[in-house]
Amino acid sequence: MKEPSHTIITISRQIGSGGAFIGQKLAKELGMSYVDREIITQAAKEFSLVEEDLESLDEKTPSFWQCFFQSSICSPDVYLPPQLFVPTEEAIFKVETKIIKQIAKDRSAIIIGRCGSHILRDNPNHLSIFLHADATFRKKRIEELYKVSGKEAERMIEQSDGERARYHQLLVEKPWSDASQYDLCINTSKIGIDSAIALIRETIERYQNR
Repeated sequence: MKEPSHTIITISRQIGSGGAFIGQKLAKELGMSYVDREIITQAAKEFSLVEEDLESLDEKTPSFWQCFFQSSICSPDVYLPPQLFVPTEEAIFKVETKIIKQIAKDRSAIIIGRCGSHILRDNPNHLSIFLHADATFRKKRIEELYKVSGKEAERMIEQSDGERARYHQLLVEKPWSDASQYDLCINTSKIGIDSAIALIRETIERYQNR
């Protein structure tokens, strides 16, 4: 029987649906680790990359590593050692899988993205959540958070959705937004961010006490 206090929450989300904010708020309220950049930091060490090279990059897109290497190789302003090993997406996924499973073993945590729901699907302590929202809500939230125009927000949504869907399909071979892959799906534009946090917290508490 599992320890009631040991729970792993994975949050998959559409950009602009409030996933990072919700995850951070829940982690603080529940005294759990919030895991996002930590995965990249550990993976960078696995591939002998300098962490500082990753800090200014947007890791929200699932093809993050591929974009990093491609842009770095093409940019005269970014130095890459001539014999640097460029890992495949499959290699990255394998390393991230190991990192995520170790985190889940070590402590209670809220893990953002990176196919966490699939990686931990057989973990008895795991609860998976998918957050989505309508286009208007997402566009407005992105405009406010990133200080961009409506046109740029639309471009970010299209790019992020496409890359996350592609990454998930490539490595998991299932549609990213398929509700059957998750324990709980929430439309944050319908109930609001605060209500989504309250609903997830209640679900976690019921799950722990089942």
